[in-house]
Amino acid sequence: MYKNYMRAIPREWRNISKVYAALGDEHRQRIMLTFEPGERLNIGEIVGVSTLSRTAVSHHLRILREAGVLQSQKEGKEVYFWINKAFLVDAMETVVQFIRRNA
Repeated sequence: MYKNYMRAIPREWRNISKVYAALGDEHRQRIMLTFEPGERLNIGEIVGVSTLSRTAVSHHLRILREAGVLQSQKEGKEVYFWINKAFLVDAMETVVQFIRRNA
């Protein structure tokens, strides 16, 4: 057992808690499952298939974007979102590597 509970969190773990917190909500999971591979969606398209209000979807998209799970780009009046695949794969692989080495 490591006795130093207060040791620094490893650099590669710093954003992981935000990812898991963002993905821990069922509505955000449903939003993620809305995307097909490589697809970019705007808020209107997501609201169209959701049971949530536009305001609620916007709130969840903000949390996903701030956690790095989604990326976005404004094009004219629309903001398009897509899954940040490379970031998510890296975050998940970091956890899997820890489990393989330490569990």
